[in-house]
Amino acid sequence: MSERRACRVIDADRKSVRYRSTRDDDADLREKLRELANQRRRFGYRRLHILLRREGIMINRKKTQRLYREEGLAVRRRRSRRRAVGTRAPAPVLALPNQRWSLDFVHDQMTSGRRFRVLNVVDDVTRECLAAVPDTSISGRRVVRELTALIERRGKPGMIVSDNGTELTSNAVLAWCGEIGVEWHYIAPGRPMQNAYVESFNGRMRDELLNETLFLSMAHARVEIAAWVEDYNRERPHSSLDYNTPAAFAAKLDKQWPASLRPTGSATQPIASTALMRNNAVRL
Repeated sequence: MSERRACRVIDADRKSVRYRSTRDDDADLREKLRELANQRRRFGYRRLHILLRREGIMINRKKTQRLYREEGLAVRRRRSRRRAVGTRAPAPVLALPNQRWSLDFVHDQMTSGRRFRVLNVVDDVTRECLAAVPDTSISGRRVVRELTALIERRGKPGMIVSDNGTELTSNAVLAWCGEIGVEWHYIAPGRPMQNAYVESFNGRMRDELLNETLFLSMAHARVEIAAWVEDYNRERPHSSLDYNTPAAFAAKLDKQWPASLRPTGSATQPIASTALMRNNAVRL
């Protein structure tokens, strides 16, 4: 059957049948998108779109989504866990840095099979990771030393929130709270969502770093964790901060601080140094 007769039968315009797309294949853009997706395997198209725009590639978000799908890119879903119900967090605080810190541990192991843990400290308002301390053993006195060093760099928080782990309820921690005058809030047992900010951070660390990296030694783990935390604070778009980085969001809040609300003795830098992951040979 001829084209003319076929188009007459189905009532189609011959121009539409003969049309060939003149759209560019966006080969360079697709290659860049695949490269970013390979580097950030746990990032979806929204965060990849932010990274493309940072590099000067100004395209529509829907185009990024279309190319993302056409390239067969996707973030593999992990099995979800049951969510805790009940009170979600302590009382609200002012939208200022250093109002409330959250602490928690996350665990992993090296290629040798030896396990280690990471003490994470998060600012609940700015979402900054203030410290990520990896070691094979972290006692209550070690927690006190790390918090004391962090306060010297950043200033004293209004409140610290944690679960009821033995290291965090030890006599060393309780005595330190009384000496320095910091309110320490313990969540209800079995209610991790009351410590949601650091739990969320732990999930991101687990998903984007720990599950993606083979740690050859403790020194290697310290280097990789420090690099990832630096990237998290300064490069990674955070969805709850309108896709700003925690560093950029903290800088905006710092400019809005009235002089009367600035904590006494607070550090001038908005983010505590994450590169100083030291190897403490002597532990208490």
